[in-house]
Amino acid sequence: MSRTLRLLITGGGTGGHTYPALTTLSALQRRRVPHDVLWVGTASGLEARITAEHGIPFKAITTGKLRRRPDLRELGTNIADVFRIPVGVLQAIGHAARYLPDVVLSTGGYVAVPIGVAAKLIRRPLVMHEQTTVVGLANRILSRLATRIALSHESSLEHLPASARAKAVVTGNPVRPELLSGNRAAAYDMFGLTFEVPLIYVTGGAQGSKQINTLIAEILPRLLPHAQVVHQCGPSWIEQMRAVPVPPELAERYHPVPYVGAELADLFAAADVVIARSGAGTVSELTAIGKPAVLIPLIPTGGDEQRKNAGYLASAGAARALLEPGPTAEQLLAELMPLLADPALRASMGQAAAGLGRVDAADALCDLLLEVAHTGGAATGQGPAGGGPAGGGPAGEAQAGGGQGPSGESSGVPGTSFGGAPGPR
Repeated sequence: MSRTLRLLITGGGTGGHTYPALTTLSALQRRRVPHDVLWVGTASGLEARITAEHGIPFKAITTGKLRRRPDLRELGTNIADVFRIPVGVLQAIGHAARYLPDVVLSTGGYVAVPIGVAAKLIRRPLVMHEQTTVVGLANRILSRLATRIALSHESSLEHLPASARAKAVVTGNPVRPELLSGNRAAAYDMFGLTFEVPLIYVTGGAQGSKQINTLIAEILPRLLPHAQVVHQCGPSWIEQMRAVPVPPELAERYHPVPYVGAELADLFAAADVVIARSGAGTVSELTAIGKPAVLIPLIPTGGDEQRKNAGYLASAGAARALLEPGPTAEQLLAELMPLLADPALRASMGQAAAGLGRVDAADALCDLLLEVAHTGGAATGQGPAGGGPAGGGPAGEAQAGGGQGPSGESSGVPGTSFGGAPGPR
């Protein structure tokens, strides 16, 4: 019998937690699986804006941040968060019990913990996805409650509690599929680039990075004889970066921009080297497209995850990385110059990066969700393994309607199928 899949998504706060869920939902929609979706997050998180833009039903809950090392300077906030967490759990139980999902997808962030607890209490299967090479605190908690655990990297397995490892499968981290099909020529036309020297794309995230911007400003006069640079510096930095003194005859090789939007795929296709942070989303994108990079991790981050991500790529020959706090302009230039001078070195690093990437991650995670919904959480071939085929697409509006199992009874039982086209093989 074919019927509507009821999917509850939780996760957000940042793009690293929000976009993997959105991309996985897109993969489900492309398969034309009849489905109904509800996203539960925080009103202040990125997920609230993204769901509104894509017409995805959304419910907000209260939640507090879990801190490994509470900061006494934020004592009031810490105490308030202690009380917010149980409030969020009660709200999550209410939303989950009313919605009665066939399966819950959690992509991390502190908002995911209340929904994970709620899924356990109402006996609905939970698929937890971890984006980083390490496992964050929220996901270490959820790993004990999860039905299945989807990892982005096989090396993450050792960071899970021993009792949770048998539930894990390596799917990769879903990457927006449009990033895989950029047009190199379009980027060259947009920015008026030259074929005389390699192109470096610099990004510090949507708001820019003071550290990266300062380093770039310092090395530009020495860098531009050897490269051209498109620099996404952030809206608050654009005037300052435009004023950086460079040799007049090389000024046309430097292109600071406040923000990069739809043209990102074209820039990725055109770039010979990328300078960036090493958050989970960035690492997944660089490996999916097979792009050599110099990584400057944000230090510190929770669990030191950015430095560990950068070290993971560097140890595989997929990137160079400045792993110590306070890197200097001289250190950045020392990492860049060999890459700019040696196309073969860039090619081998790109191949190593591609060897770590998973362009099929969204479909692999989609396969896992459908399997868990179909079996009601029964194990079927658990253990670290590969995922499904490639694909993706911009998320559209969630399909409405659909049946629902009897209250208190798992509607994703063996024998129930969810119609629609399978993922591409």
